[in-house]
Amino acid sequence: METQTFAPDQAGFSQAAAILGDGGLVAFPTETVYGLGADARNDLAVARIFEAKGRPRFNPLIVHVPDVAAAKRHVIWDDTADRLASAFWPGPLTLVLPLRPDTTLSPLVTAGLPTLAIRVPAHPVARALLTAFDGPVAAPSANPSGRISPTEAAHVAAGLTGRIDAIIDGGACGVGVESTIVGLGNTPRLLRPGGLPQEAIEAALGGPLEMVQSGDPLTAPGQMTSHYAPGAKVRLNVTEPMHGERLLGFGAVEGATLNLSVAGDLTEAAAQLFHHLHALDQGGGTPIAVSPVPEVGLGRAINDRLRRAAAPREA
Repeated sequence: METQTFAPDQAGFSQAAAILGDGGLVAFPTETVYGLGADARNDLAVARIFEAKGRPRFNPLIVHVPDVAAAKRHVIWDDTADRLASAFWPGPLTLVLPLRPDTTLSPLVTAGLPTLAIRVPAHPVARALLTAFDGPVAAPSANPSGRISPTEAAHVAAGLTGRIDAIIDGGACGVGVESTIVGLGNTPRLLRPGGLPQEAIEAALGGPLEMVQSGDPLTAPGQMTSHYAPGAKVRLNVTEPMHGERLLGFGAVEGATLNLSVAGDLTEAAAQLFHHLHALDQGGGTPIAVSPVPEVGLGRAINDRLRRAAAPREA
């Protein structure tokens, strides 16, 4: 299969929308990372996402829509969803809500679960594609399953050329880590930390989020133990790298091969995380050591991705 690259202009959006309408796969930028999009109503198209990525079928997908009205066609809406959507959509927040019984989505999207992960992206390219396509787009990160997420079109091409139909090159992603996922039930629950800090969500809710516990069943994307992983081994919370390691620094550390943020800025660090992991992974398997990152704000999402990158590889 030839993978085409489109410019982020009207001609590119029209061609990409036509591919989606024909059941094809198109990678496109969001404010978080590049997504691998397919028509969420088309069983065969959604199945092609799993095939292209080598993604386990039990791992659900996020559906991208242009606005709240479109979201309400697929999920059972409530007051908490309304409050969070009003505060943070469009943006890097995914809500997991009960699936409407009359939804037209492929059951492959939800991996058989009675809930759907859904969001309204803020990136102008993603929004233009959704407008041109005029339908729900299922889109996990545009990378081979379990590997480092893509924040540039070149990352997508390196991992998926020949497996997908097209890439819209919209430049680097601004947030740099995936969306925060919140499950809405009796108590709002943080299912995956991400590009929207937990503190901001709790402030909007006026109370704390419930946390996922170890051993809880998989209910949202990005919850697999080993995920976002480079080919090289990763060692965390390193203050003194060992001989032969490449150091991914944070803050004013000496001897770093690359630094997430010399100033210790967590927003900059999140935006740089996957880009720097991709660069360090070009070292022919040279182990990667990572400086400590504070477990606050966006640091929670950064550390979540790093822990999964360092975990033993799942079969």
